[in-house]
Amino acid sequence: MAAQHPAVSGKDGDVRLAVRAQPGAKVSQVLGLHGDRLRIAVQAPPVDGKANAALCAFVAQWLGVPKRAVTLGAGETSRDKRLDVAADLTLVLAKVAPFSPPA
Repeated sequence: MAAQHPAVSGKDGDVRLAVRAQPGAKVSQVLGLHGDRLRIAVQAPPVDGKANAALCAFVAQWLGVPKRAVTLGAGETSRDKRLDVAADLTLVLAKVAPFSPPA
């Protein structure tokens, strides 16, 4: 099954999620799209990798997968990041579907 969302690519068990991180927010939440990336706010400050760890933990909780299933694939010091998710592609697509670009 091919990914049907601009922020999602990969296959079952090896899903890549393109994210635009917004550290230092009041509440950790998915905000919508930023171009072809999913915009996610996290409460942690961008200091000593705390925001990256909080982002991975939040995405794991949001997707309902174990924390170890979400890792930072690229973008350690950038707001634009790639998260690698060991999950079913259908599950990830279902979670990001409400944040799809207008048709």
